[in-house]
Amino acid sequence: MYVKVLFFGMLKDVTGLSRDSLELADNARLTDAFAHYCARFPSLQSLAGSIACARNHEFTTPDTALQEGDEIAFMPPVSGGSERHHCALTRDPIDARDLARRLQRDADGAVVTFEGVVRNQSGGRTTLYLEYEGYEELALKTMENIALEIAAARGIGRIGMVHRLGRLEIGEASVVIVVTAPHRAAAFAAALDAINRLKQKVPIWKKEFFADGEIWVEGAWGADVPAAARL
Repeated sequence: MYVKVLFFGMLKDVTGLSRDSLELADNARLTDAFAHYCARFPSLQSLAGSIACARNHEFTTPDTALQEGDEIAFMPPVSGGSERHHCALTRDPIDARDLARRLQRDADGAVVTFEGVVRNQSGGRTTLYLEYEGYEELALKTMENIALEIAAARGIGRIGMVHRLGRLEIGEASVVIVVTAPHRAAAFAAALDAINRLKQKVPIWKKEFFADGEIWVEGAWGADVPAAARL
């Protein structure tokens, strides 16, 4: 059988591939696909502890059985609706005020907005610009699940999460989180929870460009994301 394989972030540099078509035995599992690429690219094995896997736009475990035509993805650590909430990915500037207006209700006494903005330096080096890429289908689905979980747990009104993709200049917002709620304490807590979960779980990666080079920004998956170490 044949499956489609996707690589994201720094894994594209390690393998030299963004996508590939792989022939496997009919009873193959995801672990067999990963082993194939580790044999081709030995440095991939050293990253296994931080690589997450997905099958057909769902996070999955290494022992997952594969079928003809499956799409599987190997993803390094991330560096993003329902009727009530709004989750989106865009390559255009994010209008935070418009998002807040769309979400706010008459019963809301608090609107908390967080904007993650591109800064001009990182680690003592001058940043020229950033580029973001994402596994878009899985990123949106994960953002929507995060919004639903936080709303249910914290009793807030609505959550908006919008993340930029593509090239971003200094001063532009890469991500905007908006939370509306009757009271401020729940709104602040939900906004912080949302950006923390997004950074740990949503498959979006950041690459920084400097005058003297470029680098993928490393992060860490959340504890509940299956890692490829067990492969």
